[in-house]
Amino acid sequence: MSSGAKPDSAAWLDGDLPRQGELVVARNRKWDGSAHWVVPGFHLGEDEHGAWIYQGRGEFISRPGVALHTLADAVLLVPREGKYAATFYDDENPGEFRIYVDLAWDLAWRRIRAASAGRRGAVEFHMIDMDLDVIRSATRGVFVDDEDEFEEHAASMAYPEWLVGAVRDECARLYEAVRNGTGPFGGAADAWLARGRQHTREDRS
Repeated sequence: MSSGAKPDSAAWLDGDLPRQGELVVARNRKWDGSAHWVVPGFHLGEDEHGAWIYQGRGEFISRPGVALHTLADAVLLVPREGKYAATFYDDENPGEFRIYVDLAWDLAWRRIRAASAGRRGAVEFHMIDMDLDVIRSATRGVFVDDEDEFEEHAASMAYPEWLVGAVRDECARLYEAVRNGTGPFGGAADAWLARGRQHTREDRS
């Protein structure tokens, strides 16, 4: 469970940043500490926007009560600044999502021990999922999702008032950025997605 204390340091500086090619397990939770999505990938590199994690098609992902294999390649951006994590898809995704931004809190990297000697290193990316999502859909445009869930959890999980305000402000900022295609939402993900696919092909050859 989160302490409810307002953090002072940037998420980028919290923990041990992964190195190129390392396994990254995105391990999310809710404000009350309950488990949420767990998604594997590997670290591609960083740019001015943050760290880019490739999450390939066919990977096994899960959350309590749900498990599935992914249907599309994606890249996850862990930003240098901001309280969110963004997943980017392209038109090969059979679903409607093209950009999926999770509002988040307490973003952090945690290095974990490799399962066996000689293996590449591994890092977990942790965050608290704050319910609200900013989505660019191939069919519905840009919209904010799960506002009802945010209201319910704000009450049932006792979100502090400062947190509710901060998340709503960040959501409004991200909505405008996704709608206008600014910052990392202006096409930066395309090259990272192509790089991830190329690395995957090379590993299989």
